Amino acid sequence: MENEIHLQTPLKTEDLENLKIGDKVFISGIIYTARDAAHKRLVDLIEDGKDLPINIEGQIIYFVGPAPAKPGMAIGSAGPTTSYRMDPYSPILLDAGLKGMIGKGPRNQEVIDFMKKNKAVYFAAIGGAAVVIAQSIKKAEIIAYEDLGAEAIRKLEVENFPCIVANDIYGNDLYQKGVKEYQINN
Repeated sequence: MENEIHLQTPLKTEDLENLKIGDKVFISGIIYTARDAAHKRLVDLIEDGKDLPINIEGQIIYFVGPAPAKPGMAIGSAGPTTSYRMDPYSPILLDAGLKGMIGKGPRNQEVIDFMKKNKAVYFAAIGGAAVVIAQSIKKAEIIAYEDLGAEAIRKLEVENFPCIVANDIYGNDLYQKGVKEYQINN
């Protein structure tokens, strides 16, 4: 990893200008959770010209459906969901002001192009580290779409949430870089 960076939400473009793929980042502040069904509802509201249940300007959405909280914890196991399932919805949310996304796995080229256009980033959370990630979540509350159960939109208060920059605002892609480096070295 190149750098270790601490970010505070909400994000501003200048917070993201020095981030490079591979940077280790610790996020503190408020982030929101949403998966496929919630993303569809948010995009439908935008397309219908209606207000969203959250202000996504400068915010981060974490692609997660957390397990129920154990005693003494704000949230249960909270590992990332595969991000490509949100690819159909992400461009519209990025155009609406979303500045960051957290998940696992690569994004498609359209989403990467929209991140570059909107100066937004995609962070990779470490799959298999769900319990460690949950420890960085200090408070969790459902704020929209409670009927979706684990996939409801939650407002999370996080402290030093660990992740890695997978796509920066310049269109660089850690997943593509990794494949190219592997091919060169083998």
